[in-house]
Amino acid sequence: MEKTVLKIGELAARSGLTVRALHHYDSIGLLTPSARADSGYRLYNRDDVERLHKIQALRKFGMSLADIGTFLASPDAQFADIVAQQIAALDQQIKQACTLRDQLSLLQRQMPSEEAPALEDWLGALEHMKLYEQYFTPEELRRLPFWQQSARRNAKWRGMVSELQSLMERGVATDSAEASALSQRWMETLEHDTATNPAFAHRMTQLLQQERTEGRRSPITEAMQHYIGAAFNARKMALYAKYLNDDEMRYLRENSRKYQQEWILLFIEVHKQMEQGVPPEAPSSQALAQEWMRLFHARAGSDPQTQAKIRHAHETEPELLKGTWVSQDTITYIRQALAACGPV
Repeated sequence: MEKTVLKIGELAARSGLTVRALHHYDSIGLLTPSARADSGYRLYNRDDVERLHKIQALRKFGMSLADIGTFLASPDAQFADIVAQQIAALDQQIKQACTLRDQLSLLQRQMPSEEAPALEDWLGALEHMKLYEQYFTPEELRRLPFWQQSARRNAKWRGMVSELQSLMERGVATDSAEASALSQRWMETLEHDTATNPAFAHRMTQLLQQERTEGRRSPITEAMQHYIGAAFNARKMALYAKYLNDDEMRYLRENSRKYQQEWILLFIEVHKQMEQGVPPEAPSSQALAQEWMRLFHARAGSDPQTQAKIRHAHETEPELLKGTWVSQDTITYIRQALAACGPV
């Protein structure tokens, strides 16, 4: 048979309150039991328990006992609104708890297992997490391999940074075979760890710059970035040299990095168009394709024969696109957009 009333001790045990608190609620008229047993025990029925739930919910919002009594005595009191607010507050707490769990999991993966983390390690990791969250949304972080750290990925980057430091300390030229091979591995790994999304890569660069501006320790210095960039460009030039004559190469070398920022921003916009499913025939896609050709002419020159040689190099040398956040699908998309433009 279902129980219809509770003694004060039973209600205290089920609600998490003390008997003393329930006595106090009774004494101030906030929660008076509806009945008493012959023995004098307070007995609380369903309505009493419902009222107690309302009291506890309002207490969660910081309302005083006096204000709660006034609220519940009002015939216009809309407790459904209070329940909705309580649900919203719980949802926010759950979200914050999930975020904290993700951060702690990341922190756990970042810490070396063989020794206890130092205070500086903890502080550095916390700053690192906060900085990432300034540049990426929670959804983007879930897509970003850099955020989903692993011991293997960390070890790979530490190895490449160490190798880079060695090359620079030994004065190895950026156009050497060693520098060329490292730059290719570096850029391909970076492309992968930014989910092949040029916008993510751009924000990662901004993140590194902010770390330096704010005086944070960063394993990758500005000099290292310049060295890798120069080595990667030298590697590309060596591949183009197989297809272009001396004059064409001279022009390409002089202009290959002049419009780097414009290219990056264009890659970001094209990637966004493709990710959103905008067809290449759309006016916005055609505009991006025309900007692509403007930058291409500025980089390669206006000679159609030279341009044809460079296109042939891209078709013959797949490494020219690796580590650039530009895929063959990107090239196809631009070509289709240009075709839609018609005669210029």
